Amino acid sequence: MIDAIYSYAGRTKIPLPHALPTRIGGFGGAEGLADFMLKEKITHVIDATHPFAVEMSRHAVTACAASNIPLIALERAPWSRFAGDNWIEVADIAAAVATLPDQASRVFLAIGRQHIAPFAAKPLHAYTLRLVDAPDGTLPLPNAEVIVSRGPFTLDGELELMRSRQIEWVVARNSGGAGARAKIDAARVLLLPVIMIARPVLPERLRAENIDEVLAWLGHDTRLGA
Repeated sequence: MIDAIYSYAGRTKIPLPHALPTRIGGFGGAEGLADFMLKEKITHVIDATHPFAVEMSRHAVTACAASNIPLIALERAPWSRFAGDNWIEVADIAAAVATLPDQASRVFLAIGRQHIAPFAAKPLHAYTLRLVDAPDGTLPLPNAEVIVSRGPFTLDGELELMRSRQIEWVVARNSGGAGARAKIDAARVLLLPVIMIARPVLPERLRAENIDEVLAWLGHDTRLGA
């Protein structure tokens, strides 16, 4: 048995259920996280945040280093190109906006609701957005359709979405993993260009790509069922 606390940032209104005790919300920076770990007598930290959750990951590295608490990041491998992929790789959201064409196009924007606003600089496009939660208030994009849905997604489903909406461009972050890969595969089938946003640079830390590696790091032998 491993005694653990699961922490959410609170950006998803209806998070997936699980059996662990849960806290929701920020910590107040690295110092607040360090104080929380001291109060809760935390001995190990697993950073299982989204690969683009830069602030939280940086705070975890800083807080763990200051508190002398071991840290491991559960980080899925980024996607790699396959034959037929038409990727335009960019460094960040601003570069993705700049890369979109100056002619009106139909764009599938699969980047999360926190990063929509910069695309208002290209209001000529018709955007399809897929979000886990319905947006609060009016979107900053004058011509946008929102699909509220949670993955994993299938290739057939993504092909239907892109064909029915006549998508011409796909904008995605290189999140990795299998649950969201289908949109990239569908773009390849349909010969669509994908503006692929690279992962941010994070501080050096111990990394694992699957749960078994994390459990081994904790000293928990999954073969024993303990």
